[in-house]
Amino acid sequence: MSELLNEISKIGIVPVVVLEDADKAVGVAKALQKGGINCAEVTFRTAAAEESIKNIAHSCPDMLLGAGTVLSIEQVDRAVAAGAKFIVTPGYNPSVVDYCVSKEIPVVPGCMDTNAIEMALEAGLDTVKFFPAEAAGGLKMMKALAGPYTNLKFIPTGGINKDNLCDYLAFKKIIACGGSWMVKGDLVNNDRFDEIERITAEAVDKMLNFRVVHIGINNDDEAEANAQVRKLNELFGLKSDVKSASTFASDAIEVCRKRFPGLHGHIAIGTGNVERAVYYLEKKGVEFDFSTAKYKGERLTSVYLTDCIGGFAIHLVEK
Repeated sequence: MSELLNEISKIGIVPVVVLEDADKAVGVAKALQKGGINCAEVTFRTAAAEESIKNIAHSCPDMLLGAGTVLSIEQVDRAVAAGAKFIVTPGYNPSVVDYCVSKEIPVVPGCMDTNAIEMALEAGLDTVKFFPAEAAGGLKMMKALAGPYTNLKFIPTGGINKDNLCDYLAFKKIIACGGSWMVKGDLVNNDRFDEIERITAEAVDKMLNFRVVHIGINNDDEAEANAQVRKLNELFGLKSDVKSASTFASDAIEVCRKRFPGLHGHIAIGTGNVERAVYYLEKKGVEFDFSTAKYKGERLTSVYLTDCIGGFAIHLVEK
């Protein structure tokens, strides 16, 4: 996966923006950034698209900005000249894809069947847009298509909203979801940038889905840990589950047989994608101790924050 697509994977949501008035472009882009998403796909469905991309690229140069609904080589050139960093097509257009590949312009073509997917793979691409996602069979269809194409990644778009976002992103073959629910036309046309920011922040919170998974209690040795487990069992009848380095007294309390990070222990915070969570938290100034990181293949599945809270280390885990 390219560096740009890796960045999109960390962002997780690609707002799909339709702009009829280029003067509103910067307001929309800044609202998305304030809400936590530094990415947008401006569609070439309107006459204002090219100027909108130019305005955003000038005022928000750090935004990962793409052009969507690109149908011709001429539109590719206009979009890139305006400041677009990637191209998205609604279907598989061989001339557009081949041109982008030859010019080393990142392109995500729309593919909803095996023929288009094989054309994309033949062109050297490993990530495609699945559009229109819900109408074309949604998550069930993508899982079926992923079967024979084990290295293929998807960016589904069409019918995705805050209610089904997490269901899609839970499928590891999906690197991000495209959606327009945070930038609906009436909000844009009425300058409701504050509402765009609010809905965007809500979408980010929904995606990251932070929640307490368990509390870990540090001990000096196995005897001390076993005594604590017995007491929890006697007092509350909590069922024990013995692991290699600790015993869980219920799913929520981990009694450790040695001292893990944290003066007293740790608080495990679950999230659907640890790498994505790290990306968003680092933007808030949070630092991580990557010497504690664990991986499943290449995927980051757990890591501790550098700072503790109240004597407890904070442990991000994939859940």
